[in-house]
Amino acid sequence: MSVVVYGIRNCNTVKSALEWLKENNVAFEFHDFKSRGVSEKKLEQWCSQEGWQSLLNKRGTTWRQLQASEQAMVTDQSSAISLMKEKTSIIKRPVIESGSKVIALGFDAMTYAEIFSR
Repeated sequence: MSVVVYGIRNCNTVKSALEWLKENNVAFEFHDFKSRGVSEKKLEQWCSQEGWQSLLNKRGTTWRQLQASEQAMVTDQSSAISLMKEKTSIIKRPVIESGSKVIALGFDAMTYAEIFSR
């Protein structure tokens, strides 16, 4: 299974996920979208699989730092993608892909164990 982990290296959740993958001998490539960005096409693929509401992290600092008027402008996939392109740290992370399919969003050790034991 070819695995790509998308996230931000200094994010604690991403650190936990990467550590779990290493400890369980899961080979992966890491894509830091803080430094490398993420394409609109990739965001559209993720949204079509997971839904833009799942990808947009409204619990994080980046969302909370937005003005209420900026938050109110996020009403559909298009506006969410625009915001996620501009502020990649607002994307829920990590996003883990195998091929072009999202196999995990966020980190949960039990879910990872199920996914990577197949």
